[in-house]
Amino acid sequence: MLIDVTTYDLEITDPKDLRPKPNPLQDLEIKQVEQPSPEFNRFLYTAVGGDWYWVDRLSWTYRQWQEWVDRPQFQTWVAYISGSPAGYFELDGQPESSVEITSFGLLPQYIGRGLGGHFLSVALEKGWQTGASRVWLHTCSLDHPTALSNYRARGMRVFLEETAPQDLPDTTPGPWPGARS
Repeated sequence: MLIDVTTYDLEITDPKDLRPKPNPLQDLEIKQVEQPSPEFNRFLYTAVGGDWYWVDRLSWTYRQWQEWVDRPQFQTWVAYISGSPAGYFELDGQPESSVEITSFGLLPQYIGRGLGGHFLSVALEKGWQTGASRVWLHTCSLDHPTALSNYRARGMRVFLEETAPQDLPDTTPGPWPGARS
Protein backbone atom coordinates (compact mmCIF):
# COMPACT_ATOMS: atom_id res chain seq x y z
CA MET A 1 0.00 0.00 0.00
CA LEU A 2 1.19 3.51 -0.75
CA ILE A 3 0.97 5.90 2.21
CA ASP A 4 2.30 9.38 2.94
CA VAL A 5 4.89 9.14 5.72
CA THR A 6 6.27 12.16 7.56
CA THR A 7 9.88 11.79 8.71
CA TYR A 8 11.26 13.92 11.53
CA ASP A 9 14.97 14.40 12.22
CA LEU A 10 15.57 15.55 15.80
CA GLU A 11 18.71 16.62 17.61
CA ILE A 12 20.03 17.84 20.91
CA THR A 13 23.28 19.83 20.82
CA ASP A 14 23.89 20.66 24.46
CA PRO A 15 23.76 18.20 27.37
CA LYS A 16 22.24 20.99 29.48
CA ASP A 17 19.14 20.86 27.26
CA LEU A 18 18.41 17.27 28.28
CA ARG A 19 15.32 17.00 30.45
CA PRO A 20 15.77 13.54 31.94
CA LYS A 21 12.92 11.45 33.23
CA PRO A 22 13.55 9.37 36.36
CA ASN A 23 13.58 5.59 36.41
CA PRO A 24 10.03 4.35 37.15
CA LEU A 25 10.99 0.72 37.82
CA GLN A 26 13.14 -0.84 40.53
CA ASP A 27 13.96 -3.98 38.54
CA LEU A 28 15.28 -2.14 35.46
CA GLU A 29 18.86 -2.70 34.29
CA ILE A 30 20.39 -1.08 31.20
CA LYS A 31 23.50 -2.80 29.91
CA GLN A 32 25.78 -2.39 26.92
CA VAL A 33 26.20 -5.41 24.66
CA GLU A 34 29.93 -6.08 25.07
CA GLN A 35 30.22 -8.84 22.46
CA PRO A 36 28.39 -7.82 19.27
CA SER A 37 25.95 -10.40 17.95
CA PRO A 38 24.13 -10.09 14.61
CA GLU A 39 21.49 -12.54 15.84
CA PHE A 40 20.76 -10.52 18.98
CA ASN A 41 20.54 -7.18 17.15
CA ARG A 42 18.26 -8.68 14.51
CA PHE A 43 16.05 -10.13 17.26
CA LEU A 44 15.84 -6.73 18.98
CA TYR A 45 15.19 -4.94 15.67
CA THR A 46 12.24 -7.19 14.79
CA ALA A 47 10.87 -7.49 18.35
CA VAL A 48 10.88 -3.71 18.88
CA GLY A 49 10.19 -2.48 15.35
CA GLY A 50 7.92 -5.17 13.96
CA ASP A 51 4.75 -3.28 14.84
CA TRP A 52 6.07 0.06 13.52
CA TYR A 53 7.04 -0.94 9.97
CA TRP A 54 10.76 -1.24 10.68
CA VAL A 55 11.46 -3.00 7.39
CA ASP A 56 14.71 -1.41 6.18
CA ARG A 57 16.96 -4.14 7.58
CA LEU A 58 14.69 -7.18 7.23
CA SER A 59 16.37 -8.24 3.99
CA TRP A 60 19.91 -7.90 5.37
CA THR A 61 22.14 -10.92 5.17
CA TYR A 62 24.02 -12.29 8.15
CA ARG A 63 27.15 -10.60 6.81
CA GLN A 64 25.43 -7.20 6.61
CA TRP A 65 24.28 -7.54 10.22
CA GLN A 66 27.78 -8.62 11.26
CA GLU A 67 29.35 -5.62 9.54
CA TRP A 68 26.76 -3.32 11.18
CA VAL A 69 27.38 -4.46 14.76
CA ASP A 70 31.16 -4.91 14.44
CA ARG A 71 31.98 -1.28 13.67
CA PRO A 72 34.18 0.31 16.35
CA GLN A 73 31.97 3.41 16.69
CA PHE A 74 28.80 1.32 17.18
CA GLN A 75 27.13 0.45 20.51
CA THR A 76 24.04 -1.53 21.45
CA TRP A 77 22.36 -0.99 24.83
CA VAL A 78 19.57 -3.18 26.18
CA ALA A 79 16.99 -2.53 28.90
CA TYR A 80 16.19 -5.57 31.02
CA ILE A 81 13.29 -5.93 33.43
CA SER A 82 13.61 -8.90 35.77
CA GLY A 83 16.23 -10.34 33.40
CA SER A 84 14.11 -10.14 30.23
CA PRO A 85 14.89 -7.77 27.33
CA ALA A 86 12.45 -4.86 27.44
CA GLY A 87 13.94 -2.54 24.80
CA TYR A 88 17.12 -1.39 23.14
CA PHE A 89 18.92 1.45 21.47
CA GLU A 90 21.84 1.64 19.07
CA LEU A 91 24.39 4.45 19.03
CA ASP A 92 26.37 5.11 15.86
CA GLY A 93 29.33 7.48 16.13
CA GLN A 94 29.61 9.71 13.07
CA PRO A 95 31.96 12.39 11.73
CA GLU A 96 32.07 15.84 13.30
CA SER A 97 31.41 14.56 16.86
CA SER A 98 27.88 13.46 16.06
CA VAL A 99 26.14 10.35 17.41
CA GLU A 100 23.00 8.96 15.82
CA ILE A 101 20.54 6.87 17.77
CA THR A 102 19.86 4.49 14.88
CA SER A 103 17.28 2.39 16.73
CA PHE A 104 15.33 3.05 19.88
CA GLY A 105 12.28 1.40 21.35
CA LEU A 106 10.57 -1.04 23.65
CA LEU A 107 9.16 -4.50 23.15
CA PRO A 108 5.34 -4.34 22.95
CA GLN A 109 4.66 -5.75 26.41
CA TYR A 110 6.71 -2.95 28.03
CA ILE A 111 5.04 -0.02 26.25
CA GLY A 112 2.81 2.08 28.48
CA ARG A 113 4.66 1.37 31.73
CA GLY A 114 6.38 4.76 31.94
CA LEU A 115 9.73 3.40 30.77
CA GLY A 116 10.18 5.23 27.44
CA GLY A 117 11.09 8.66 28.83
CA HIS A 118 13.71 7.30 31.21
CA PHE A 119 15.13 4.93 28.60
CA LEU A 120 15.48 7.79 26.10
CA SER A 121 17.17 9.89 28.79
CA VAL A 122 19.74 7.12 29.23
CA ALA A 123 20.24 6.82 25.45
CA LEU A 124 20.94 10.55 25.18
CA GLU A 125 23.30 10.46 28.18
CA LYS A 126 25.21 7.51 26.66
CA GLY A 127 25.45 9.45 23.40
CA TRP A 128 27.00 12.41 25.23
CA GLN A 129 29.43 10.09 27.05
CA THR A 130 31.04 9.21 23.71
CA GLY A 131 32.30 12.79 23.49
CA ALA A 132 29.67 13.83 20.97
CA SER A 133 28.66 17.45 20.53
CA ARG A 134 25.36 16.40 18.96
CA VAL A 135 23.03 13.43 19.43
CA TRP A 136 20.34 12.94 16.85
CA LEU A 137 17.78 10.49 15.50
CA HIS A 138 14.98 10.24 13.04
CA THR A 139 11.47 9.00 13.55
CA CYS A 140 8.35 9.03 11.44
CA SER A 141 4.58 9.12 11.51
CA LEU A 142 4.53 5.29 11.54
CA ASP A 143 6.20 5.20 14.97
CA HIS A 144 4.40 4.86 18.31
CA PRO A 145 1.94 7.77 18.75
CA THR A 146 3.86 9.18 21.74
CA ALA A 147 7.37 8.78 20.29
CA LEU A 148 7.70 12.30 18.91
CA SER A 149 6.36 13.90 22.09
CA ASN A 150 8.82 11.82 24.16
CA TYR A 151 11.76 13.04 22.06
CA ARG A 152 10.63 16.64 22.42
CA ALA A 153 9.98 16.26 26.15
CA ARG A 154 13.60 15.15 26.64
CA GLY A 155 14.85 18.36 24.98
CA MET A 156 15.30 17.28 21.37
CA ARG A 157 14.19 19.60 18.60
CA VAL A 158 13.08 18.88 15.04
CA PHE A 159 15.58 20.17 12.48
CA LEU A 160 14.11 18.51 9.38
CA GLU A 161 10.59 17.39 8.52
CA GLU A 162 9.67 15.77 5.21
CA THR A 163 6.59 13.99 3.90
CA ALA A 164 6.84 11.50 1.03
CA PRO A 165 4.86 8.52 -0.23
CA GLN A 166 6.20 5.16 0.93
CA ASP A 167 5.24 1.71 -0.32
CA LEU A 168 4.53 -0.50 2.70
CA PRO A 169 3.15 -3.98 3.28
CA ASP A 170 -0.58 -4.09 4.05
CA THR A 171 0.15 -5.07 7.66
CA THR A 172 3.14 -4.56 9.92
CA PRO A 173 5.57 -7.48 9.77
CA GLY A 174 5.59 -8.11 13.52
CA PRO A 175 8.58 -9.88 15.07
CA TRP A 176 8.51 -12.66 12.42
CA PRO A 177 6.52 -13.43 9.25
CA GLY A 178 2.86 -14.08 10.03
CA ALA A 179 3.15 -13.13 13.70
CA ARG A 180 0.27 -10.67 13.52
CA SER A 181 -1.96 -12.63 11.08
